[in-house]
Amino acid sequence: MDDGAAARLHLPTQQNLSSRLDQLPRRASGRVTGLLPAQDAQEHSMLLRLLEIGFLPGETVQVVARGGWGGDPIAVRVGQATFALRRQEASMVQVQPLDDTSLSAKELA
Repeated sequence: MDDGAAARLHLPTQQNLSSRLDQLPRRASGRVTGLLPAQDAQEHSMLLRLLEIGFLPGETVQVVARGGWGGDPIAVRVGQATFALRRQEASMVQVQPLDDTSLSAKELA
């Protein structure tokens, strides 16, 4: 993915900025609304990685587990894959929290 595509994908609108992925409780689900803009080269690399592994606007995510002290890492399911993210990485993902009744059967599978 080129840098221009990454820049276009991580500009959430003000109306859908409701929560960050690192703020969702264990077992909670949300829909990705965007990624926060990178402040430096290291964050830019993190954003590209998040996009490449599937944290795209519209995707449903679920917090599966959290680490002990400090909550690092956070295990997050995206589609059929589960990833361990640092809290710093998870804090860059904007989500709209979902309740179980708003998820389709396919998304829960």
